[in-house]
Amino acid sequence: MNKIGFNVLAWTAAVSDDLFPVIDRLKGIGYDGVEFYLGPQEIAGYQRMGDYTRDLGLETTAVMTLGADENPVSESVEIRQKALDKIKLAVDRAHALNSRIICGPFHSAHTVFVNRPAEDQEYALAGEVLNAAAEYAAQANITFALEALNRFECYLCNTMEQLHKLVKAANHPNVRAMFDTHHSNIEEKNYGTALQTIAPVLAHVHISENDRGTPGSGQVLWDDAFAGLAAINYQGWLTIEAFSRNDPGFANAIGVWREFNEPWDIAENGYQFIREMSLKHGLATSY
Repeated sequence: MNKIGFNVLAWTAAVSDDLFPVIDRLKGIGYDGVEFYLGPQEIAGYQRMGDYTRDLGLETTAVMTLGADENPVSESVEIRQKALDKIKLAVDRAHALNSRIICGPFHSAHTVFVNRPAEDQEYALAGEVLNAAAEYAAQANITFALEALNRFECYLCNTMEQLHKLVKAANHPNVRAMFDTHHSNIEEKNYGTALQTIAPVLAHVHISENDRGTPGSGQVLWDDAFAGLAAINYQGWLTIEAFSRNDPGFANAIGVWREFNEPWDIAENGYQFIREMSLKHGLATSY
């Protein structure tokens, strides 16, 4: 059974009580869960959000990123330790949210490059940090779903082949992978082949249009994507990740310079689109 989620980054990167009306409306649309960005807010705010979503009957998932000063592939032992510490803090916040999944590209620092391809030693360094972090996450029953990003945001993992290599380097049952239709639209030759590659460790899926707007309104080969998920008998979250300029600081950090679609258009039409495509390709959902 697949569940449908929505990432509130379409509104804000902050987790606060201001999101309660948004959560209520997402529940009314039919969503099974909500995804939050794990930022620097006090843990009490995450606890309140975790309680609020639980009382509404919604589940939660979480997403995080790392910066240059907390990079798991850095040559600096100190910086790698900061990466581990940051991931552990994220685990604490995810636990307060009642999340069982932390997804994202926290295998390396976002948009930090070294002007060469990734080296085996960097996979080993990232794997070491992630293994240690996963030991901590396992105590809270949290799984990491690592994300491959497009070449303009990351050099360590662009494809499912590279991502699978990284998961093997981490060598921990709580370190798994995520498939994102936006990044795969840029980097993969074929959705089906990519999904077959990552299937043994796949734990989470982001449904994201090529322009980050409403799923189904752009150029992503959605039939190929959903057919590929059905072919591997995927059972997990189908979570919409879309962006806007509503949170300027976050938008600037990820290169979002214009509006794609209004967030509620994305939420309402995206939900129906996932339901229709899931039914078409035989992916069971909770509705």
